[in-house]
Amino acid sequence: MRLRRAGSILSLSIVSALAATLLCAPSPASAGAGNAAGIAGHRSLQAYADAMQPGWNLGNTFDATGADETSWGNPRVTQELLRQIRAQGYRSLRLPVTWGQRMGAAPDYTIDPAFLARVEEVVDWALDAGLYVMLNMHHDTGEWIRRMGTEHDAVLARYRAAWTQIAAHFSGKSHRLSFEAVNEPRFSDDWNLDTPEFFTMLGELNRAFHGIVRSSGGRNADRPVVLTTLTGSSAQPRMDHLYEQITALDDDRIIATIHYYGYYPFSVNVAGGTRFDAAAQADLVSAFDRARATFEARGIPVIVGEYGLLGFDKHTGTIEQGEKLKFFEFFTYYARTTGLTTMLWDNGQHFDRVAHQWRDADLYQVMRAGWRRGRSSTAESDLLFVRRGQPAADRTVTLQLNGNRLVALTAGDRRLRPGRDYVLSGDQLTLRARLLASLTASGAYGVNAVLTARFSHGIAWTFNVITYDRPALSDATGTTAAFAVPTAFNGDRLATMRATYPDGTNAGPAGWTAFKEFGQSFAPSPETNAIRLLPAFFAEVTDGATVNLEFHFWSGEVVRYAVTRTGTQVTGVAVPA
Repeated sequence: MRLRRAGSILSLSIVSALAATLLCAPSPASAGAGNAAGIAGHRSLQAYADAMQPGWNLGNTFDATGADETSWGNPRVTQELLRQIRAQGYRSLRLPVTWGQRMGAAPDYTIDPAFLARVEEVVDWALDAGLYVMLNMHHDTGEWIRRMGTEHDAVLARYRAAWTQIAAHFSGKSHRLSFEAVNEPRFSDDWNLDTPEFFTMLGELNRAFHGIVRSSGGRNADRPVVLTTLTGSSAQPRMDHLYEQITALDDDRIIATIHYYGYYPFSVNVAGGTRFDAAAQADLVSAFDRARATFEARGIPVIVGEYGLLGFDKHTGTIEQGEKLKFFEFFTYYARTTGLTTMLWDNGQHFDRVAHQWRDADLYQVMRAGWRRGRSSTAESDLLFVRRGQPAADRTVTLQLNGNRLVALTAGDRRLRPGRDYVLSGDQLTLRARLLASLTASGAYGVNAVLTARFSHGIAWTFNVITYDRPALSDATGTTAAFAVPTAFNGDRLATMRATYPDGTNAGPAGWTAFKEFGQSFAPSPETNAIRLLPAFFAEVTDGATVNLEFHFWSGEVVRYAVTRTGTQVTGVAVPA
């Protein structure tokens, strides 16, 4: 993490010390502070936000709406977990908490003292571990705050009661604890909808929160507080509204927050968005540039309070591994370039909270490398397919060097020789035919070898050398609740599925595109030799209709199939090539 000041770069330890010194010193942070004091305060608050980089979300735990913190499948939080998170290089913890089901009836809306004490215990553990903590109000948005349009007074009273208790309870804690007013606020089922009424209601919540915190005594008088856009979106009108709100509050201890889950087609793998391509990259650049211009350039720090890929909600394999790594590499790099603090959303799918290990070590390593200066190198793909039974040919792949140079290419423990095994010309890496032939000599389907490219900076990039043949599909029958296409994958991997009716119109969910959502409409199951067509797909297929399917594989193969739905019965037929 870097802090630029008068052309110099300060180390993170200096930043942390500076932030702590400035934030613990007396400061005119309350409403009405003069302009000179406000500018100085924003400078110190930027140092505070910088010192929080990088951050990690303790998701699906205290934000769970079930019986307790384990109700959504995660184990009870331990002090050792938080120590391990700090040891991984994280410097801040976002602590999502859903308070509504822990609150009593009106008019007091008393928060369960045992629950409040448990949240405090975890906050204290995190602070003791050296982490900054951002405590919020989370799924209350969907549970009851969203009804503000029809239950205005009741919602506002409940919100005020909750924050009155939370602010008072934590008023004596270190300034390394910040409060976030509300998570992804919305007042409609349509996340894309915004109206003047929505902005008015969000403004009421923000003003209530701000007034309660600032008047609650202790260190809350100048504790950093975090305000979000409508739904956490980076859309310009929503950021403009938040900027106006922050300006009106005239408080130099306010941080702005947005969330970022990527370019939608890529983030969920729909509409053929299988790759982290130019469109996906441009979406990220645009979002971060807008946040910087709207807030940072005007002296307001920005925290990306959640980031990741939406497809992870179904399975981390929804996005192909190499494309996933390219997204996280670029995300981390561009966040550092724009000076945004980022907090990884982890609902248990990334860091194993019992074994204290990363489920995807490469994903962690590419993020960790990105926290430092410089970039990691990538390539157009991490998959190299060699057709079984056909002579191997030279294969050229484009490297994204990102300012680095290739220093070594290895196959297992063997260092490959330039000229003989491969040729590098600029960013074009050509793997010799005889190298690929030797690596796939066994003829076994699947990954036969892993090539590792090491560069002058950042983490290595791996190429999976795969022997494959054209996948074969078989006829089948089933129901709309359970239908699977018998599939001999023959070493190949499924990328996406296209679905159309015989007249060429799009079939199934997401009718705006023929390419259906991975994990929502279909899911490959190599372990059972099948591609499952999911109930959500058939729920939006016309009864009595035949749907023509195209299964697109990463090798470039396209295999066709047809399914006919008759009531709840489904018949599938393989289409000859």
